[in-house]
Amino acid sequence: MTVNVRPIVASDEQDWLRLFWDYIAFYKASVPEDVIALTWRRLLEQEDNMMALIARDDKGQALGIAALVFHRSTWSLTWYCYLEDLFVAPEARGKGVGRALIEAIYAEADRRGVNRTYWATQDDNATARKLYDRVGQLTEFVQYRR
Repeated sequence: MTVNVRPIVASDEQDWLRLFWDYIAFYKASVPEDVIALTWRRLLEQEDNMMALIARDDKGQALGIAALVFHRSTWSLTWYCYLEDLFVAPEARGKGVGRALIEAIYAEADRRGVNRTYWATQDDNATARKLYDRVGQLTEFVQYRR
């Protein structure tokens, strides 16, 4: 299977929404519809240093999505890239879609001169972590929230 990754365009909206809702359900989370609508607009228009990628197969089937946030850092002269969301449709897992998305993320970060790309996942997300262990470096940091 060929995986093509590119920035989202307006015609991707229904596929992006379907995959994003599946992503939210995967994490048993809840996101208000108005937030999702705003997120789509920000990603599409690349507002607030945000952008999204979509992965499709050679037949045009949407396989996965990623949302990126580029930001400054107090520890760097350049920007950081936060991979906020990465989701691959269950039927496409294990077929190189996640890797293709991450490679495209790294390429976009490199194009922008970013010196750190980072993300988080749940500790028990074993399937994703197998890939992440191959394409990234696990850090010792623990995340806290309010």
